[in-house]
Amino acid sequence: MRGIRDVRSRRKSPSSLLARANLVLGISAAAIALTSIVALAVFVILPIEDRSADDEAGLILLSAKTWVELDAARRPAFEIEMLQNHDLIVSGETRRLPYVEEGNRYYDLLASKLSERLDGRVRLMESDDLLWANVPMGGYVMQVGISPQRQDIEPVYVGFVIVLFGAVIVPITSGLIVRRVAQPLTRAAEAVEAFRGTEGFQPLPEEGPEELVTLAANFNAMAKNVTELLSNRTTLLAGISHDLRTPLTRMRFALEMLPPSVDGKLVERFERNLAAMEELIADALRFSRGAGEAPSQVDFGAYLEAVLRDMDENLEIEWRKTPRQPVEIATGAFQRVVANLIRNAQQHGRGARLAVDYDGDLIFQVIDDGPGIPPEDREKVFRPFYRLEGSRSRATGGSGLGLAIVAQLCEAHGWRIRLDSSDSGGTVAEVTLPLSDDRAT
Repeated sequence: MRGIRDVRSRRKSPSSLLARANLVLGISAAAIALTSIVALAVFVILPIEDRSADDEAGLILLSAKTWVELDAARRPAFEIEMLQNHDLIVSGETRRLPYVEEGNRYYDLLASKLSERLDGRVRLMESDDLLWANVPMGGYVMQVGISPQRQDIEPVYVGFVIVLFGAVIVPITSGLIVRRVAQPLTRAAEAVEAFRGTEGFQPLPEEGPEELVTLAANFNAMAKNVTELLSNRTTLLAGISHDLRTPLTRMRFALEMLPPSVDGKLVERFERNLAAMEELIADALRFSRGAGEAPSQVDFGAYLEAVLRDMDENLEIEWRKTPRQPVEIATGAFQRVVANLIRNAQQHGRGARLAVDYDGDLIFQVIDDGPGIPPEDREKVFRPFYRLEGSRSRATGGSGLGLAIVAQLCEAHGWRIRLDSSDSGGTVAEVTLPLSDDRAT
């Protein structure tokens, strides 16, 4: 579980399943919209536009030809009919009008179709909110006016509309679809991060799609098994450690009652071995008592001062920032963490300096000026009985369980422990206690 939190802490920009689904669906929708625009333009809009311009050019030429073939008395009636039924103005008078600027696809296409039918270049003109074309026909130069309402259809506008509606529809639909999956997964992720293997674990609700029901059921079964395993291990460890104290006490009494003729060095060696065994048993008992301890609210400053007075009155703390109100903490477990870190710094780091800070989480540091711990060994030292080359002497080596107990207690209570280098080249052991509210002074 420490690995999960480390991965989460290394992420620069966390991304949820819902955000990723929206991104994927958004890209897919954009690709579909682009494909639709291209297909619509190539297979629908452009052919229709070409056919419309060709039909318009044919109607213009047909009206001009019909006008020429009619006698003068019938032409006014024909002009009225074309205006009413086809929005065309047919005139035998030609005027000098300004040309239409190029760039309108439909106008350019209409001019091209007229030019093809008349075997000569035709340019459209504009006046009176109408488009005009000079059409030579039967010795006349006709001017035919048409409504400019037939504009070219811009595929870009169509695409913009599709993308705009897609940008609204995709988040809504993906939210509805993915939320049903994302919410159970979010609950599962939070449960995994909060799981410590202790009693009181709340099982995940087994609901939703079949795959999520299976996931929740398997996780609940695993959590139950791990909780029972850790509880049995702690109970067994405490029982064995407690029971071993009786024979060890008898052995110590036996050593005390040995006659003076026994070799003193042999007795001293036995006493050292018994002391080492008692230290191991004491460490095991401290761990078993601290792993299942329930947290309680304390004034952290007064609590830590009292803990340090019981250990060493000469220890000083640098108070950088502290919570104003009481914090919830497993006092016995944290006391053992503090004691083990300070004892480790005093044995291997030539003294210990303490610092307390607060940045939303409570941070406790033990700093020493010793030789330091190489980066490649900073994770390994939390393993039981792992010792660096310089810490193997019997005088300072300890039981080999101090930092392992620190790591296990931190893991059991949701604290974070890490080792770093101090300014003097020694070691900084930092314990972070997550707090839920902002109460710094």
